[in-house]
Amino acid sequence: MRSALQHTPPIGADEAAALAAAVRGPVLLPGQPGHAEESAGFNTLLEHRPALVVGATGAADVAAAVRFAAARRLPVAVQATGHGAAMAADGAVLISTRRMTGLRVAPERGSARIEAGVRWEQVIHEGAAFGLAPLNGSSPLVGAVSYSLGGGLAVMARTFGYAADHIRSIDVVTADGEIRVVDEEREPELFWGLCGGKGNFGVVTSLEIGLMPVRRLYGGCLSFDGALAPEVLRTWLEWTARVPREMTSSIALVRFPDDPALPDELRGRLVTQVRIAFTGSARDGEQLVWTLREAGPRLLDTVREMPYTEIASVHGDPTVPYAYHERTAMLGPLDRAAADRLLAHAGPDSGCTLGLVELRHLGGALASPVRHDNAVGNRDAEYCLFTVAPGGPRDMGAGPDDLLVDAMAPWATGGRYLNFLDASAGADHVRSAFTPDTYDRLAALKERYDPANLFRVNHNIAPQARRSEVPA
Repeated sequence: MRSALQHTPPIGADEAAALAAAVRGPVLLPGQPGHAEESAGFNTLLEHRPALVVGATGAADVAAAVRFAAARRLPVAVQATGHGAAMAADGAVLISTRRMTGLRVAPERGSARIEAGVRWEQVIHEGAAFGLAPLNGSSPLVGAVSYSLGGGLAVMARTFGYAADHIRSIDVVTADGEIRVVDEEREPELFWGLCGGKGNFGVVTSLEIGLMPVRRLYGGCLSFDGALAPEVLRTWLEWTARVPREMTSSIALVRFPDDPALPDELRGRLVTQVRIAFTGSARDGEQLVWTLREAGPRLLDTVREMPYTEIASVHGDPTVPYAYHERTAMLGPLDRAAADRLLAHAGPDSGCTLGLVELRHLGGALASPVRHDNAVGNRDAEYCLFTVAPGGPRDMGAGPDDLLVDAMAPWATGGRYLNFLDASAGADHVRSAFTPDTYDRLAALKERYDPANLFRVNHNIAPQARRSEVPA
């Protein structure tokens, strides 16, 4: 995947040495030991070739790196785990936050302060000691900060909303190299834009996030043979129309590889899965899930009462880095015709090669008034379509995931979910993650805090005065 960044001159060894003297973490030029390893992310689709890598250990290192880049008019890229890389960081100053793993739970506030390199698995573990749980996504290996800034479609989303709805304060380094603390009272407009606008306005070094009073839930995964996809999908769609907000679920068509590490029941076959996370009682959950179990015999049935620390088992996301493309579309109400269209492109007789096709049920708290106003868009959608296609760089032609998203256009709201947009997403796709008024407000905010578009190696929102300069 090629970067949209322009060619920049190399950084000299003396310049790098001067920066290294000002920071605690490593400063690495191309070719130096550790440069390639520090640049690598979980999604290996992108091979980053930054002009310089700074392994930040805290906010002071981040501020020094931003000032260094700004003085040389170099773009700034940020990476914690590299799950959701937006574009290659070629020629950029790449700030690696993986060393910034500070985490403190404040049970009296029902919150946690997390640094930029913290993964959800750390927050889940620490919160559990106090009977608290974060609004993490399907993979606990994802970086908690970038996930939350992009909205954060949580496993318990219908009960509690987006992760961004529960951000309480943000420490951020803006393009001028200043460290700012922002919340609803201190620079509230910047706080609003960071909660949903992701990394467009600075490098976030830490967040205070709300934790939920959840010790356990009724959850897991129902796995059916792929041939049962039509019956299970139609049953699930009818079922989602009447479940309470305590029930968050998704349905997925998964083409499992022939991997000995997988259970024999799933290995090398197409499987229809329903993923369940119910925050009510186990008795009520059992009654709700009974309808789904009646759809047919299960290959595996792991739905049970579980401690929240086992939440990773609901989706069973990959834990080993690989190359993949992601596509997404926000959808409205889905009828039988919509189910037939999806199955025609991704079902057992379609010849589809996608690794994952998933529908996530939205609504509930996702569509309700939020604790504080923020930039997260498309709250009126009822389902989120998400696809994962393993594989390397593509030509310009449409892939099977693009064809599926296009086929579902009659039921689409026109919006997308920001965290599920990958490196090939253009400006129009990024714009569709927000309402028109919100996007205009974000562009104005970008003009105020980053008029030179220093932070552009991301799902970029161009400064208001420079929109025409950003490639689509």
